[in-house]
Amino acid sequence: MKNSITYYTFYKYTLCWVMALMGMLALSQPLQAQEINCRVTISTDQIQVNEQRGATQIYTELQNVMQEFMNNRRWTNDNFAPEEKINCSLALIITKATATGDYEANARFQVTRPVYGSAYETVILNYVDRNFVFKYISGTPLTYNDNNYNDNLTQILAFYAYIALAYDYDSFEKMGGINAAQKALNVVNLAQNAGGGWSSSNDIRSRYWVAENMLNQQLQSLREGFYTYHRIAMDNYATDPAASRKQITEYLNTIKQVIQNRPGQIWYRLFFEAKSAELLNIYGDAPLDERKKIVPLLTSLDPNNSEAYRKLSK
Repeated sequence: MKNSITYYTFYKYTLCWVMALMGMLALSQPLQAQEINCRVTISTDQIQVNEQRGATQIYTELQNVMQEFMNNRRWTNDNFAPEEKINCSLALIITKATATGDYEANARFQVTRPVYGSAYETVILNYVDRNFVFKYISGTPLTYNDNNYNDNLTQILAFYAYIALAYDYDSFEKMGGINAAQKALNVVNLAQNAGGGWSSSNDIRSRYWVAENMLNQQLQSLREGFYTYHRIAMDNYATDPAASRKQITEYLNTIKQVIQNRPGQIWYRLFFEAKSAELLNIYGDAPLDERKKIVPLLTSLDPNNSEAYRKLSK
């Protein structure tokens, strides 16, 4: 459990400082409270013509309100310097809108993390949410309390914020995101009576299962390995790619073992939805014999991208 972020703050500060080449920043610079740097975009292309597709003003307002809610709220008791903030994006595709302020949307929430010694940012979460249903009336402020169900919009945004924190902390410190993961599950539990997207039944991609998998003891080795993948392998890839690939291969074998015991979990899907392109690049740099050996493992773990993985052996 991460009661203090002394190491986390120091390491992440150093990492971002190197990446951004911001030598003019001193470690004594005052820290900021807010942890999230989220960019929100809204598309209305899929709304039917006879609905509120043309009311662009409300969508500009909604976009700004959501972005301010994510970025201006303090989600933890930890302090973040500006360059330490967690970069993420939330892309909404509105599919239905009514004059009474009811909206349905598909959402893609993506979280990235800087990689030491490079200008590269690795995707640590790429979550597609097809149950982004909410109500919003122009001019309504977004208010939120961790201890109560507020409304679906703020509840979903709070869930995203805590999941982003959990994934980011886990990538810098082994099991470092436990507090944020618990808060994400609390958000889910408070919203159980709110309808789609929060339920534990039927949809393995629901927010319930995303949070549950983060805290499931049978999947703990995956979270521990998530740290190894990022902090040990990726952060050292620039200086020792062969050793880093070995660590990643060991982690993939850990995933394989856990899948045999607990098949069908959303955690695996989210991992490969975030990492498939990255894994292709990582093993694309390997010698041919290593590429041939890894292809059967990758195709078995991530069959949706098996055709792309098979090209590694050529």
